[in-house]
Amino acid sequence: MQINPDKPVDPARELQWDDIRHFLTLARQGSLSGAARQLGVEHSTVARRVEALERTLDVRLFDRLPRGWQLTAEGETLLQHAKALDQEAQSFARAALGVATLKGTVRLSAPPALSSFFLMPRLAPLREAWPDIDLEIVSETREANLARGEADLALRLSRPSAPGLVARAVGEIAHGLFATPAYASMPSAHWPLLGYDDALRETPQQQWLDGFAGNRRFVLRSNDVVTLHQAARAGLGVAVLPHFLARPDPALVQLNQACPVSRPVWLVMHPDVRRSPRVRAVVDTLIELFAAGQDQL
Repeated sequence: MQINPDKPVDPARELQWDDIRHFLTLARQGSLSGAARQLGVEHSTVARRVEALERTLDVRLFDRLPRGWQLTAEGETLLQHAKALDQEAQSFARAALGVATLKGTVRLSAPPALSSFFLMPRLAPLREAWPDIDLEIVSETREANLARGEADLALRLSRPSAPGLVARAVGEIAHGLFATPAYASMPSAHWPLLGYDDALRETPQQQWLDGFAGNRRFVLRSNDVVTLHQAARAGLGVAVLPHFLARPDPALVQLNQACPVSRPVWLVMHPDVRRSPRVRAVVDTLIELFAAGQDQL
């Protein structure tokens, strides 16, 4: 499909932003299935939207290959313009927050264990301060893209490296060695260990545990701290766990071996969203919450 110079495109009448958004996602993902997962739609919807855009522009944007959809030369050229439009759309959405009120939704991305075991038990009393704000918490280990509007705020265990983000340290998460009481009377050289798998081997707590391990055996590894917590309370071995998760658990005791690992909690946002009253209200609440709960962290 080639550009037809006799068929001018009227963007105001014909182009649909949703078609461009599907084109951009497919270009980034490289497959219908990947784009569909990213957009939360059926793969047939992605194909239909992209084909509609091709008909509107009278341009073939992708070559349909057995291993995926590959951008044509025309598609590569238009991809840069689609990216610019996407950035403008995200900027528009962030600007809209600046004129918003104390009513609406604020989306917070946070590590699963931190959101479930630290935030949730403490939110109810503070929630009364903003009765018309709906909080949407996305528990995830990956880092949400704040520039693309995947979340308004994020709690992270490392300072963000992406440019243009605002970050504030709101707390410190201490760690210790925890196990069932039977391990407290066992020689530490015989402790079976529970640790992170290769995906999280670079985390500070696993780095320390690897150094401490020596000849001790890792009987279980996982990419999830809640799984390690449950394994420890089931008596499978000794784990490095955050204090907020393990100390309140009556099935566990903290062992005498000191663990020096402490990780800062960063509250991160795009600077554009700071002007939103409802985002600012949630930010103030989270800062207050972490300050009051630091002893439990």
